[in-house]
This record gives sequence, structure tokens and C-alpha cells, in this order.
Amino acid sequence: MINRLLLALVFLWTTLAPALGVRIGLVTDVHYADKSSVGKRSYRDSLKKLDEAVAAFNDAKADFVVELGDFIDSAPTAEAEADHARAINAVFKKFRGPRHYVLGNHDVETLAKGQFLAVCGAKRPFYSFDSGEFHFVVLDACHSGNGQAFRAKKTIWTDTEIPSAERDWLATDLKATNKKTICFVHQRLDPAKNYTIKSAPAVRKILEDSGKVLAVFQGHAHVNNLAVINGIRYWTLSAMVDGPVAYSILEIKADNSIHLTGFRGHKSYDAAQ
Repeated sequence: MINRLLLALVFLWTTLAPALGVRIGLVTDVHYADKSSVGKRSYRDSLKKLDEAVAAFNDAKADFVVELGDFIDSAPTAEAEADHARAINAVFKKFRGPRHYVLGNHDVETLAKGQFLAVCGAKRPFYSFDSGEFHFVVLDACHSGNGQAFRAKKTIWTDTEIPSAERDWLATDLKATNKKTICFVHQRLDPAKNYTIKSAPAVRKILEDSGKVLAVFQGHAHVNNLAVINGIRYWTLSAMVDGPVAYSILEIKADNSIHLTGFRGHKSYDAAQ
């Protein structure tokens, strides 16, 4: 009798879980590299920091995980950067579920975008996907202001852009979904001086006009910050490479409320929609 009850409860949970919401593990600015620390940046320590985060995501049974860019730090050669990417990705791969990679400027300082993505087992620099009752968008702002994609030794961290072709894709993608949406990007879409994408106002208008976007999660600035612009929340998360381990578990409930539980260097937030 008890076994039947337990089986019924498990069946009920697995049936209803997608409708109850989505749980996501978030990290940003891991900056792993096999080199000595500089200031607050402990590059080698990112291996054990990410290991702690991934263990927490597995314990929480996250539906998927996202690293919000700058997974690695710069190295003198493409071969060395690829080695860094392989080493840190071996830790990230311990997560028992889908992994998503947002391109950061440091990821493509020497490596080409395709090279970095291939090492990590990812396919595209920008794309969308569904999980449960929600839609998710991964954006690529690793272009210079003239629309040129970042390439080896041709990156300037203050000069970032989402070019017109990608903005057109974003508008079409949002039009095609009937689900509430979360966006992930490395560089910032809210006003933040040097950290903000050049076409941020145009991108924000696309998000606003869709009427579907709940929030944007971003990194790049190495700080915790929350801005609300025309009803959309723009969360900037603190860097893992700086100081204590920084990671978050994001829960989006069926009522569209957002709960961000921060660990160590990340703050926690609750936002009702």
C-alpha cells in the first residue's frame, strides 16, 4: 500500500513538474585560466568554485544550467585557450542535464567563436529553446560597433554590439512563441556606461514590444545589480572569479514569479509578475 502511494506521488510529481515551473543554475565570469591570480581574480580557483556550483545544481535538480560568458580568460595562443576551455568544461559537464553557453568577450579573445563552441560541445552563438512552459533566448553580443564579429586579438570589451541581423532574428523568434520568455546575454542591456551593448535601446524595444519577456540575465560587469526598465527586469550577476564562490539558482514559477537564490557572492531576489 505504501509502495503504491509512493509510486503515485512520484508519477504525480513528474507529470506536474513542467507545469509548476523551471529551475536553472546560473554562473557568470568564471574566467578560468592556468595562471597566477591578479588582484581579486583567482583564475585557477575557478575549477573548484565551479565544482561546488555544479554539485549544488545537481542537488537542486536544476532543469538546465547556463554560464553567462567569460567562461575562460585570455591566453597567449589559441591552443592554450582551448586547453583552458576543455579543463573548465570538464567540470561543467558534471551537471546531469543540458548546459548552455553564452559567449563572452574573453571566450573569443584568441579563439574564434566556432572553436570555443566546438570545444564546449555547443553549436550556435545565439539561439532559443523551450523548457517547461517557458521560452529562453541566448544572445551573442560579441561583435564590435560596426557589426564585425569578434575575432582573434580584435576584441574591445567596451565596444560590443548585437547586430541588425541578430536583432531581426530576435524579433521573429519572440513573435513565434506564445510563452513567457527569459533572455541570457553576457554584456549588459541596461544602461551601465562601458558595459552596455551599443544597440541596447533597440534590443530593449524588441523585448518590450513582444510583451513576453519577463527578465534578462547578464554578466560582464562583475557586480550584482537589478534594473527594471518598462516592466522587464535586468539582473546582472557577480563574477565567479572574484572572491568567494558566486552562483545562483533561478526558479520561474507557473504564475511567472521569479525567485533568484544567490550563494556566496550572489544576492537573492524575489520578483512577482
